[in-house]
Amino acid sequence: MSARDNIFARIRAAQGKPAVADDTELQAVRTHLAARPVSPRPRTPGDPQAEFRARVLALASTMDEIAHRTDVPRSVSAYLRGSGLPLNAACWPEFADLDWAAAGVNVEFRAARNDDLVGITGALCAIAETGTLMLASGSDTPATVSLLPETHIAIVSAARIVPHMEEACELLRRERNEVPRAVNFVSGPSRTADIEQTVTLGAHGPYRVHIIVIASV
Repeated sequence: MSARDNIFARIRAAQGKPAVADDTELQAVRTHLAARPVSPRPRTPGDPQAEFRARVLALASTMDEIAHRTDVPRSVSAYLRGSGLPLNAACWPEFADLDWAAAGVNVEFRAARNDDLVGITGALCAIAETGTLMLASGSDTPATVSLLPETHIAIVSAARIVPHMEEACELLRRERNEVPRAVNFVSGPSRTADIEQTVTLGAHGPYRVHIIVIASV
């Protein structure tokens, strides 16, 4: 049992419950959530992708829109070359089938290390209202790839751009049997204004966030 499991087990024991929830308890929770009224949400334009693009650019990120998943290496290469960045990156394993060599990018499919300057990830989904990416951590989706490198390149399908945070959370519950160890929300490059109210990018994470939206997979 991991430390996390042990903590939750102790909380459940204090509530008089078994260490792990059974199917009956989980179904009761799902029924309760489904029965809750939908909270008021801001009106959104008819095109979530256009709204997402506008929010992303307002957050000082950059964005490219491509036709197919196979175009990802070419798009990544063009961005790195155009920005004068190294053509080496740590990457999530889900993109291991793409032809990175043809694009001239050296990609290693692993968690990021301190010396990695570029990280390439996917995203569970994107939120149009705020220009935010939702990333769920896991053994094949290490959070370090989006947090440690100075440049974070995120790849998301246009079909997975949802209007609001609520739809993103519903998607997470629907597609994951268990809540991941961490869910990270990325809204542009890391920034702070703690020192003399001057906004500084890259204070606690990447200096740059570049998003590639795939029209079809």
